[in-house]
Amino acid sequence: MSDHIWKAYAHGMNVILQEGGIQVSSLLLRSYRALGLEDSEAMLLLHIIQYAEVEHNPFPTPEELSERMGVHSHVITGWLQKLFNSGFLTIEQETIHDIIGETYNWSGWYMLATNWYAKELRASKKVERQKVNKVVHQDQSADLFSLFEQEFGRPLSPMEYETIGAWIDQDRYSDEIIRFALKESVFSGKLSLRYIDRILIEWARNRVTTAEEAKLHSQKFYSKNL
Repeated sequence: MSDHIWKAYAHGMNVILQEGGIQVSSLLLRSYRALGLEDSEAMLLLHIIQYAEVEHNPFPTPEELSERMGVHSHVITGWLQKLFNSGFLTIEQETIHDIIGETYNWSGWYMLATNWYAKELRASKKVERQKVNKVVHQDQSADLFSLFEQEFGRPLSPMEYETIGAWIDQDRYSDEIIRFALKESVFSGKLSLRYIDRILIEWARNRVTTAEEAKLHSQKFYSKNL
């Protein structure tokens, strides 16, 4: 880079730095479209912040904003009205040296963006929990299939896999209750999925959902048939 170009660059940077600027949170930039703002409306808010923080003009007129953004003042007025109605912007009164004046307050934009972020964070955590639960569910299912193969003394057939999978995914039987039903079938000497299915249906009909409840139910059943 030649000395002439470097000096021009340094001068330009010095002018830019002296002009000052505003700090824009990345959260505002990430959320404004999701909050229903158009690019032009978000830019209008940034110009209002710029006027207040850098040019010390807390209440620029639609005409001033119109000149800055290159659109008709009627368009600016329409955008402002939407920002008021949506809670992004309000008008407040302030007193400086006994003079009452109006000022724009854009704190609503920050509040809406913060609420959006909180919802996104909750949704993200929910998805993550679902992923974890899915992995746990898959691991438990794999262990359950292995347990059946161990008790049956052979690999399960595709149809048997499908039956056990339906107990889990469609009937929503818990891993605990399926394991106890398998234990009951082994104890009764009737080791078959059909018999286990009848046990599960009987328990479901009687609102038995845990191994402890199933144990009590079985004890009552056996005592009646003694």
